[in-house]
Amino acid sequence: MGVELTKDSIDLGIVIKDPEASLRFYRDTLGFQDAGSNPMPGGGGTMYRLMCGTSMIKLVHPEKEGASPARGGIAGGFGYRYWTISVSNLEALTTAVGDAGYKVRVAPTEIRPGTSISIVEDPDGNWVEFLQA
Repeated sequence: MGVELTKDSIDLGIVIKDPEASLRFYRDTLGFQDAGSNPMPGGGGTMYRLMCGTSMIKLVHPEKEGASPARGGIAGGFGYRYWTISVSNLEALTTAVGDAGYKVRVAPTEIRPGTSISIVEDPDGNWVEFLQA
């Protein structure tokens, strides 16, 4: 049967330690559009909603601090390790992220003819890949 989609994009939840640092990265540096915030059901903290195109990025700041995921990027462990955003300004965006003080883990690199990537790290150590084709 398969999934019967009602939206052409996904919503992604990222559990964060520091809302101000994460909003500075995703909203102010990457330019995601603020879509508001709300308390999590059952007193579970606060969700900050940002739009990346038609995808909603949900930054969740829990009331209680949990364990951090394994470091080391893609090879650091199993599970969700990175996510990809398709862009048209790979070089300029990667430079801007690095100039803002964030770690560039993979500088702009052509991975096959006509397709390049870079990977940066958010304040919690999550990897974000930019892809330009």
